[in-house]
Amino acid sequence: MSKITVRAETAGDIRAIDVVNLSAFEGEAEAQLVGAVRGSPGFVPELSLVAEFNGRIVGHVLLSKVHYRHAEGEQDILALAPMSVVPSQSHRGIGKALLDEAVQRARDLGFAAVVVIGQPHYYARFGFLPGARWQLQCTPPVADEMLTAMELIEGVLRPGGRIIYPPLFAAIF
Repeated sequence: MSKITVRAETAGDIRAIDVVNLSAFEGEAEAQLVGAVRGSPGFVPELSLVAEFNGRIVGHVLLSKVHYRHAEGEQDILALAPMSVVPSQSHRGIGKALLDEAVQRARDLGFAAVVVIGQPHYYARFGFLPGARWQLQCTPPVADEMLTAMELIEGVLRPGGRIIYPPLFAAIF
């Protein structure tokens, strides 16, 4: 049985990552977002990961910096967007492998939290909790149930805090 390997992207992976995003989302917005994030101050190269299976890139996850403002101050945390798996390779644990490695690397780099706007039931399986637990708000505004978060450092998320996504995310929200 082949093993899933997760590693940081390299320059030679960019086209394959685009193909993974195009096939997973059936559109160009997410692939374009990945390219835009790569050229932004929020890009953390160690947190753009690919999954390989049978020598082929079959998945990708990107964590990038977003701004978190709360009553006690401000800081950069991470947003997960996008995470993609080639549809023909789903149900192999590729998403879990990508997310587990991304969260561990984020911890190792000293980041305090990860937020995601997406399918709350899916991300709950990995320890993400409803943003409503902390009364988190988000710019751009999204339905409360769509924002989930994971503290990597306990107690960092404060009631009423605001997650501020860079404008380049507007294409997917």
